[in-house]
Amino acid sequence: MKRPKPKRSKTGSKKAAAAKRKDKYVLRLYVAGASARSRQAILRVRELCANELKGQCTLEVIDVYQDPIRARDGQIVATPTLVKELPLPVRHLIGALTNSGHLFVGLGLETPHKSRA
Repeated sequence: MKRPKPKRSKTGSKKAAAAKRKDKYVLRLYVAGASARSRQAILRVRELCANELKGQCTLEVIDVYQDPIRARDGQIVATPTLVKELPLPVRHLIGALTNSGHLFVGLGLETPHKSRA
């Protein structure tokens, strides 16, 4: 006989989201030199760390031209690539990183629209 699943309350999901927000994020941003796309990606991710993760973020920027072995070890095939190491699961976000919605979803954060409501 199957047991009924317990119902989740909205307050429980809010607590889980708050707990998730308190986790320390470890991010690695792989870029290719000092190109405009690289600079834009660096600025965007630093802005995200400062404004949304508020001190709960460690960001490491890796230039694949200066450190190709780390790019190979990280299996990086395109730049810019943002890798979220922690909290698990590990996620890879590839591209310009200009779309805030994609960044929030990729990092497992609430979207800015939902968090302000």
